[in-house]
Amino acid sequence: MDVLLWMAPLMVPLVVVVLLWSSGHTLVFYFKKCFYVAWMMALALLAIPLCVLKSGGRDVENMRIIRSLVRHVKYFLGLRFEVSGWEHLQTPGPYVVISNHQSSLDVLGLMEILPDRCTMIAKKELIYAGTVGLICWLGGIVFINRKKTSDAKSVMADAAKTMLNEQIRLWVFPEGTRNQRGDLLPFKKGAFHLAVQAQAPIIPVVFSSYSNFYLRKEKQFKSGKRFRTSICACTRAQSASTFATCTVGTIRLKILPKIETKGMTSEDVASLADKSFDAMRSAFLDISGLTCGNGPVRH
Repeated sequence: MDVLLWMAPLMVPLVVVVLLWSSGHTLVFYFKKCFYVAWMMALALLAIPLCVLKSGGRDVENMRIIRSLVRHVKYFLGLRFEVSGWEHLQTPGPYVVISNHQSSLDVLGLMEILPDRCTMIAKKELIYAGTVGLICWLGGIVFINRKKTSDAKSVMADAAKTMLNEQIRLWVFPEGTRNQRGDLLPFKKGAFHLAVQAQAPIIPVVFSSYSNFYLRKEKQFKSGKRFRTSICACTRAQSASTFATCTVGTIRLKILPKIETKGMTSEDVASLADKSFDAMRSAFLDISGLTCGNGPVRH
């Protein structure tokens, strides 16, 4: 009895966390978001000395450390990733990865499949995000000023040279901003100028819609819950049973075949962007429609 009384104060916070995590209140949204940000900052604090010891400073090889430290975070948030097209990332040499961008949760999917010697292009403001900003700098992330087009073009030109000289890959979000409208935003041309200047192939990566578990405006973050459904197309092909158990928070990542840029010039950038957009939008609508419990894509 004495032991139980002694443990009671320790159990209360745990019970509160469990109840909060499983409830459907808006508070869950803020709790999970705050936990995510705080945990990522703590991981960055751990990664900083490891990166300095390994590489002595800023180096794309530090992304290996960052990748290994971040991959477990999905379990805390109740997320699962189903990846198809792994073989397309086995392309040798430099290339440009482009993907759609829905929220900061994209980082978890990015780290799930991040190739070796690959870093990202990100907005300049990220460098001021405390320990996360510092670890991004140590990981070789290329920062651009989105408000100054001339600066962004100059950074992209330098990035193309760095890709070739150091044999690295760069990950870019061509929509330019987060988007959760149920479709893709028109692509900005920077990533395609980069690929053409480096004469490096483009490898599109598509994240399925998060709308079945994460809605920022509605303050919903209900990942990790399991339910039975009779209309889950993604599992119906695998089982004779009409019903299947699905997990809210399953994200599909589809890696598409590379798009070559050899021989292209700046005059081909617009058509290259259009071709990439069409391929990615088609894949986005396809894999989002198959997401368990997601329903039709909203426009």
